[in-house]
Amino acid sequence: MDANGVTQVSSRVFTLPNILSFFRLALVPLFLAFIIVGEDALALLVLIVSSITDFLDGYLARRLNQVSRLGQLLDPAADRLYIFAALIGLAWRDVLPWWLVAVILARDVMLAILGVILANHGYGPLPVHHLGKVATFCLFVALPLLMLGEAFDAFAPISLPLGWAFALWGAFLYWWAGIVYIGETRRVIRIPAAAGPGPSDTLEGEEVDGA
Repeated sequence: MDANGVTQVSSRVFTLPNILSFFRLALVPLFLAFIIVGEDALALLVLIVSSITDFLDGYLARRLNQVSRLGQLLDPAADRLYIFAALIGLAWRDVLPWWLVAVILARDVMLAILGVILANHGYGPLPVHHLGKVATFCLFVALPLLMLGEAFDAFAPISLPLGWAFALWGAFLYWWAGIVYIGETRRVIRIPAAAGPGPSDTLEGEEVDGA
């Protein structure tokens, strides 16, 4: 690749929206560290900054016409990492049981296996299912509510029960969506090879994002 090619690649990678996404990813270790040491108020502040950054990078990508495949990969990756960091940090302090962490992580491992199976049959990732979106939303609501209750005693009587309700419901929907993906994967790979992978069965370039 010549110098012009390198410059073009760099210009596509280091756009303002992507830089914001990288910054959001860089905050994950800080977020995890604050949770582990019990600084939930600071962890919530980091989460607020991350959310603002997430909104800005999406807005700027559309406004500046800089939507990229890299950006589409970074955003769901950051969402997953924040969820994992919150789960692990809270479980480390015995706020959450480790079995709940295992249940959620096991579902994502299963999705990764399904992705390999689909790829071996010549298909891209399955389209995002609405159940998965609802499950991810529940977890995004649950974890900050639990952290809020741990950080401020005044909010605990309300935020902790609500946080647990959202967490358990989110874990249930997470696996419900996973069962749907198992069924869809079985259906897709049974399509005769002569028919070829059709665009209606899987989506090229779209991940099963937190679904």
